[in-house]
Amino acid sequence: KVYGQSLQDCDDLVERTLEMAKRLAPLIVDGGAMVRSAYREGKRVLFEGAQGTMLDLDSGTFPFVTSSWTGVAGIAGGTGMSPRSLDRALAVTKAYTTRVGEGPFPSELHGEVGERLRAAGNEYGATTGRPRRCGWFDVVLGRFSCDVNGLDGIFLTNLDVLSGFGDLHVVTGYRHDGQVLTDFPGENSVLDDLEVVTEVLPGWEEDITGV
Repeated sequence: KVYGQSLQDCDDLVERTLEMAKRLAPLIVDGGAMVRSAYREGKRVLFEGAQGTMLDLDSGTFPFVTSSWTGVAGIAGGTGMSPRSLDRALAVTKAYTTRVGEGPFPSELHGEVGERLRAAGNEYGATTGRPRRCGWFDVVLGRFSCDVNGLDGIFLTNLDVLSGFGDLHVVTGYRHDGQVLTDFPGENSVLDDLEVVTEVLPGWEEDITGV
């Protein structure tokens, strides 16, 4: 009634599902055991996290989070690989900050600069096409992400997007109740009532794509 479709033939559905199961059965393995075995054999194993630290189920800005662990902690919970086996943890982050959907975003840029940054970086959701919210690089968020993930290094991307923006602002702290916070607050209510403290750095005009 809702979708205006005719009823499905359940007998046919079961038959087709069983046929697909036969084809998929040889491909089903214990993923955790396979990865642990490869690691013991000295093979290189690479894990890639999904989304960002602030969307992590536990470390993120709850309730504006996803349903899983997005950082290094997700390796043990999602793969069965011991976190003690991790040799290096590296982050990939943009030279500015973005967020899709609702949730706290202290460095968010509203108005023309935010729109320009979105257009320059083509900041739209890869699956949904939703426009991402954009803001200046947030050192407080970056430090928090480094700490909770125990990072060994960072890949900084999209610097070329900032070409031609003039002076660039970097968020170095949050001013709340007369105090400047340099650690990310654990309460979302604080994030709703603060002022960002920024450092202004000289930008560049030339296109640095590929440099």
